[in-house]
Amino acid sequence: MTLHGYLAFLTVAVVVALVPGPDFAVVSANTLAGGRRRGWATALGVAGACAVQGVAAAAGLGAFVLRSQPVFLTIKWAGVAYLAYLAALSLRSSWRGTYRPMVAGRAEADPARGLRQGFLSNITNPKVLVFYLAILPQFIGPGSGGLALAGLALTHAAIALLWLGLLVTLMHRASGWLARRRVRRWLDAITGTVLGGFSVALAVEKS
Repeated sequence: MTLHGYLAFLTVAVVVALVPGPDFAVVSANTLAGGRRRGWATALGVAGACAVQGVAAAAGLGAFVLRSQPVFLTIKWAGVAYLAYLAALSLRSSWRGTYRPMVAGRAEADPARGLRQGFLSNITNPKVLVFYLAILPQFIGPGSGGLALAGLALTHAAIALLWLGLLVTLMHRASGWLARRRVRRWLDAITGTVLGGFSVALAVEKS
């Protein structure tokens, strides 16, 4: 892979990372609910899932998943159900309107929960695997092996972590405003609606 090809991929990877999607919504929701610690843990979970899917694509497992309709549909519908579940949590929180401060104690931060939710929201999204299998090979030469593909996938995971980490940091700095009850309720309602929309979009998308 040439330097020109790698720089071209970096441009595409940054654009893809910046487009708001389920990962963006989950990180935002967890930062609101548990503060910076849970937000960063969620971002790490997302990046970890990107890395796993990238390595799977490089090892040939990704192509197997796409060829096997039962496996692909299982992952797809697991993603639909999980996004719907996260949407329900946000909408319920908005409806109740009872909140603890964003910067709360260790139990409220619960980084393990954030890590798990970030990982599951990404690993059950088949679009990530499709991206790695369809787009990444365009930037490597025909003689390049799985290592080059894995390297690009890990680069994308690192970019996603940096972007989502920046989002967490900005939200944490605005925590005084975001902690207002009315603002939290609106943000939870928006986040829940967005996650529900992603769940429906994934459900109706043709396999």
